[in-house]
Amino acid sequence: MARKVSVVVISDVHLGTYGCHATELLNYLKSIDPKILVLNGDIIDAWQFSKSYFPHTHFEVINEIFKKVAKGTRVVYITGNHDEFLRRYSDMEVGNILLTDKFLLNIDNKKTWIFHGDVFDNTTKGAAKILAKLGGKGYDLLILLNSMINAGLKMLGKHKVSFSKRVKNSVKKAVAYINKFETTIAELAIEKNYDYVICGHIHQPCIKEITTGTGKVQYLNSGDWVENLTALEYNNGNWELYQYNANNFAAQTIERALKKVPEANIEADIFKYLHYSQSINHKGH
Repeated sequence: MARKVSVVVISDVHLGTYGCHATELLNYLKSIDPKILVLNGDIIDAWQFSKSYFPHTHFEVINEIFKKVAKGTRVVYITGNHDEFLRRYSDMEVGNILLTDKFLLNIDNKKTWIFHGDVFDNTTKGAAKILAKLGGKGYDLLILLNSMINAGLKMLGKHKVSFSKRVKNSVKKAVAYINKFETTIAELAIEKNYDYVICGHIHQPCIKEITTGTGKVQYLNSGDWVENLTALEYNNGNWELYQYNANNFAAQTIERALKKVPEANIEADIFKYLHYSQSINHKGH
């Protein structure tokens, strides 16, 4: 039976890339029954999207989300930089689905401000954005190589390694960038008198209190489903960081389709599902 959760926040899934752990995310989604599911940006990766690579399990993640919508879960889709093509439809609401750029959650007399976070990242704008897209191709290749090596390590009974995580954690500029990102967001949240602020974007899951000269705020980051496999869960007045553990799903099998799936038209498919959700909602009335 699915575990009931008040609010779940996931981000940076990057469907349509080699690095996306769609099977693990599908396991997780099937295991929970949230009242509110917040998809905090970069769920679909339009930057790296290729018609030649969109596996069946990636479609199944989308299917599972809409199954939850049909069962009554409210889904809030917050756009990120990798799925920015959806921003033209911002603030559109269909049935239980809201598409927006930011979301203010009022729960238990606390205000939680949720947005992706790319607006504070200069590498996602202008000429730097083009370089970031090119760099993304290299990152995707690194993830693919990493997964092949990890498959070999698993056969040898050894622990997995993450090259990209090691690189990011060892480069001083990357660490400084993350610290500046978190502090900038915290300062703005304090200015707006929010109790919590939740972001994604930097693939660094955490929950911590940040104090500045003007106050303090609880900063949270939902991480990603490329390397960290994390989510944020809210229950009984507390936010907790969920860490996926494959051992908890050892008995569960997800059918992997070997046949080639139809070519994906991301924009058309999303709106097909939105209309499906709307029809389900009307039938419920």
